Amino acid sequence: MNVQWNRATSKLVGRLPQRLFTKLLPVLLLLLLSGCTRLFFYPMQQHIMVPATLGYNYQDIFLRASDETRLHAWLIEPIGPPRGTIYFLHGNAENISTHFRATLWLVDKGYEVFALDYRGYGLSQGTPDVPEVFDDIAAGARWITQHVSAAGQAHRPLFLYGQSLGASLAITFAQREATFNEQFNGLITEAAFARYDTIAQDIAARNWFTWGAQYPVRWLIGRHYDPLDAIAQLPGTPKLLIHSSEDTIIPYRFGQALFKAASEPRQMLTTTGPHINAAADPAVRSAMLAFMRRYARPEISPVQLLSDNQTDP
Repeated sequence: MNVQWNRATSKLVGRLPQRLFTKLLPVLLLLLLSGCTRLFFYPMQQHIMVPATLGYNYQDIFLRASDETRLHAWLIEPIGPPRGTIYFLHGNAENISTHFRATLWLVDKGYEVFALDYRGYGLSQGTPDVPEVFDDIAAGARWITQHVSAAGQAHRPLFLYGQSLGASLAITFAQREATFNEQFNGLITEAAFARYDTIAQDIAARNWFTWGAQYPVRWLIGRHYDPLDAIAQLPGTPKLLIHSSEDTIIPYRFGQALFKAASEPRQMLTTTGPHINAAADPAVRSAMLAFMRRYARPEISPVQLLSDNQTDP
């Protein structure tokens, strides 16, 4: 894979409107025939806005991955007394400046939000790829847990929340992180896909131009970091899986497959509407807040707190 070409392509795609990006994605997926997982990432370096633009207090945070790659994140201060902390992982395109607004309702409810840009995104250095991105997420986890402890809030609830690609990465990271259950109260995912090869095949099959490439794509992409395998190996981790039955980017069946494979405790929240837009529904917000309240109690083991309203999709 030509890295210089990929960076130029990433910059171009990162500037595309969402609708145009969705139309071009099947064509770009032809490049997945090389088996290069880097093409799941479409970073943009330019920041569109900052939280202060919308009246929210925040801090620029710079940290280092294990290979010394410098990473950037935002720590957005909660409105009112802090109720907990959210570690937010965004989707595959652009950067935190176009994704952080999805978390502001949580800030309004008293949750501190730590939003990380993976390497190559925004002000973070490097080039994104798997498995290096998991080192980035781990670095963010170390930073936010140390921050919470240093603030004298060691028992403050901490949840990992990912959307789209970020949701899929969050699942695999949680399984790879031996101390995840000690660090986090739970895992929330929205619109996660189950396997890299099957989502690539699915997208290729949507367009006549790439239809014939769908099977080679599936054969050539490995299954080393698939969320479907990881989610079954998270016993004791409270999991809330959110997926729209009308999602045209990552179809609902991928969320169903993840829920079926998930170990307990687990909960599935089926929504309607477009991709990663669930929180626009007040009922979804209420369900997320209820999940976090339920698993925020440190004196009770997460295994004892199996959801009373688990629903099989």
